Amino acid sequence: MAVAAARSLRISQVGLRGVVGGGLTAAHVLDFASAFGTFLEPGKAVIIGRDPRASGVMIREGVVAALLACGRDVIDLGIAPTPVIQHAIRRMDAAGAISIGASHNGAEWNALKFFGRNGIYLSTAEANELLDIYHLKKFSFVEWNQLGKLRTEANALDPYLDEVAAVFDFSALRKFRVVVDCCSGTSALVLRRINERFGLGIILINEKMQGVAFAHEPATNKEMVALQLAPLMKPLGADAGFLFDADSDRVAFATEDGTAVSEEMVLPLLADYLLPRGAGKLVITNCSTTALVDEIAARHAGEVVRVAVGRQAAIDALSIYRPEQIALAGEGTGAIMMPQFRFVYDGIAAMLAVLSMMRERGEKLSGILAAYPKYSILKGQVPLVTHRIPALLAALRELYHDGRASMVDGLRVDWPDRWFHVRVSQTEPVVRIICEQRGEAPRDLYEALVEHVRSHA
Repeated sequence: MAVAAARSLRISQVGLRGVVGGGLTAAHVLDFASAFGTFLEPGKAVIIGRDPRASGVMIREGVVAALLACGRDVIDLGIAPTPVIQHAIRRMDAAGAISIGASHNGAEWNALKFFGRNGIYLSTAEANELLDIYHLKKFSFVEWNQLGKLRTEANALDPYLDEVAAVFDFSALRKFRVVVDCCSGTSALVLRRINERFGLGIILINEKMQGVAFAHEPATNKEMVALQLAPLMKPLGADAGFLFDADSDRVAFATEDGTAVSEEMVLPLLADYLLPRGAGKLVITNCSTTALVDEIAARHAGEVVRVAVGRQAAIDALSIYRPEQIALAGEGTGAIMMPQFRFVYDGIAAMLAVLSMMRERGEKLSGILAAYPKYSILKGQVPLVTHRIPALLAALRELYHDGRASMVDGLRVDWPDRWFHVRVSQTEPVVRIICEQRGEAPRDLYEALVEHVRSHA
């Protein structure tokens, strides 16, 4: 039982994530929120918000109690997309925020995601400091007459949309017929409001927010798009279709002809759109992201900076460069950050950027994608049940010694036309295996890697 609970709980630099009850408990929530209340600079409020998961109500109570006990005023946005929570931090001059929601995980999971006063994820140094406070349990609780105060914010959506409308021309986007799969998550709140305010006719499916059972697994990948969204494109006469995870920071899409597109294509597509439009020429991404982004960047005299998987690594990389040097940053999961939005992972903004690209080029989405060279990527995972990962990586490095190896995060090996990446997940107890090749999929390499990983992990 203890082993099973450990496998369903992840405490790391990413934060706290687990299956509620079986792994993630109220005690974990109280301690982590207390650590965050201790970690932040004094004198400013903390913003919280959550996705619709049923466990979010319980977790919200623990988070509020812990922050108030640390003397923090708390501003509760209620059910709100994570990008909306992040935008609110600077606007409200808050010390930071906690988003309660487990993104792409099933309804039984939940998580705490932490943001600093600049509205972005904590850096590695900040995350390590937070973890130290959590493990030491030295929390800055205050006396009864110094407890924080709680207030609610009824409308955080419109200020967020004001910022989005300053970048995208909503009136010009009315020409498109768009279908969106909300996956029972928070994107429905934003998209309904966009329709109301700006007169768009976005068609929403799976829009009812549910906490116990989502309409389907909230994964932004090609398989889920093919199952839920792509079959609707032709019958509804849609120009494009988009699928969101539960808290709206990731997106995947389908073309007008009903083709489900790999989530890996979001970053290269937006790199092709944004690199020629601004001074920034850097694309920051991780070691697991498609090599197509390198080709796209080269077309526009850009450069790709690859870091370890995990949002702390991306945030660390962002701090090295001036904002005007960066065109965008993101992952192969459909999570994209743009400088116009202070480097917030924002699926709504990514969707609007794709539609804006279609409008400005006067092309169908399928036509834009057809102009890119074909890359085929395979992704898989093996449950992590041992601690033999160092031996596994050493064995793989020796076996594939003819390629260029990188140990930035697990092991990545590159050849001129293909690559693979093997690493331990930060959010789930699994070893991830990713292979890509220009042209057809590298199935033999992928299957060999899966067998090697199974023999060790």
